[in-house]
Amino acid sequence: MGFFDGYNVATSGMSAQRTRINVVSANIANAKTTHTAEGGPYKKQEVVFEDVLLANTNKKTNSNDIETTNNVNSDIALRGVGVKSIVQSDAKPVMRYEPSHPDANEDGYVAYPDINPVVEMVDLIEAMRSYEANVTSFNTHKNIDSKTLDILNM
Repeated sequence: MGFFDGYNVATSGMSAQRTRINVVSANIANAKTTHTAEGGPYKKQEVVFEDVLLANTNKKTNSNDIETTNNVNSDIALRGVGVKSIVQSDAKPVMRYEPSHPDANEDGYVAYPDINPVVEMVDLIEAMRSYEANVTSFNTHKNIDSKTLDILNM
């Protein structure tokens, strides 16, 4: 384990959770969006995470010596977490009867995104707490290193 590995894991977690916070915030902001540039209502988005691993062997896999895999039998060490992709939900829109709405169909129904603001707020709070946990981990690692350097300088 290297000197900066703890920092790298914590910062990768902060970066991943920041992406999640941004996506959840966009979901909340567009919970009532009935018309997008693509046509139809806004589609909920979700972040898919992946583990980022570092090869322990001397064989380089790419310029950064980083690879991603889920194989537990391989000779690799955990490097952190990354965002694999941001996927759109395939949930059907919620139809509400509002004949005076400009986006109403011929039957008077408007298609709204299937987004529950309460669920999104819980996801947002969870992402914020995960981000805070990574900040705490980073600061704890920094304090340990500072104390170690203080002891070595005595």
